[in-house]
Amino acid sequence: MTEIVKHKIQLILGGARSGKSSLAEQYAMLSKLPVTYIATAQALDAEMAQRIAQHQAERPTHWRLIEAPLQLSVTIESIISEALSSNSSGVCILVDCLTLWLSNSLCQSNSSTDSSNNVSQDSCNSEYWQQEKQQFLKLLNSLQDVNFARENTQTFAIELILVSNEVGHGIVPMGELSRQFVDQAGWLHQAIAKVADKVEFVMAGLPLTLKSVENISHKAPL
Repeated sequence: MTEIVKHKIQLILGGARSGKSSLAEQYAMLSKLPVTYIATAQALDAEMAQRIAQHQAERPTHWRLIEAPLQLSVTIESIISEALSSNSSGVCILVDCLTLWLSNSLCQSNSSTDSSNNVSQDSCNSEYWQQEKQQFLKLLNSLQDVNFARENTQTFAIELILVSNEVGHGIVPMGELSRQFVDQAGWLHQAIAKVADKVEFVMAGLPLTLKSVENISHKAPL
């Protein structure tokens, strides 16, 4: 039988300590769905480890946590597939954040990822990033009109909440890799905003709605 799938894609942008992550977590709790939190950060030094620990302490303990510095679309597809195979009414997936996933991808070495899915800091790899980006945008587009076959004829809800840093409001960086990072982040945000149902910009803890569309299908450019 054909399953009716409802989806909602939200993009939440903001600077450092703007309150974007807190807003995303509020939306996840309001979804009333089982929440899977995808963390793209890696504890590469003591300060980052402390930040990660603080975020973990602030989140509800019953949320599922998956660390995915790379292969974001594969991770999301796996979560959705697992939820569909269960009797769940849906799933809320919170990704925090896209810009760390971008920097991880740009710094991924030309060799494939190891079994731990860790990122190598050896060199810039724009080709790897483009592959990751294309797969991710393809996934977002597929959520627009996909129906899944399940034994139970009930509505299945997918809520995808994407958090990302807005890095294009500052001074243009001097270094090539830094400029490439800013450019790629801007292009990624534009592509996601085209397909997202809701886009918000957060500053000083206050959200500004940039887009709010219900029941209208858009396609992200690949």
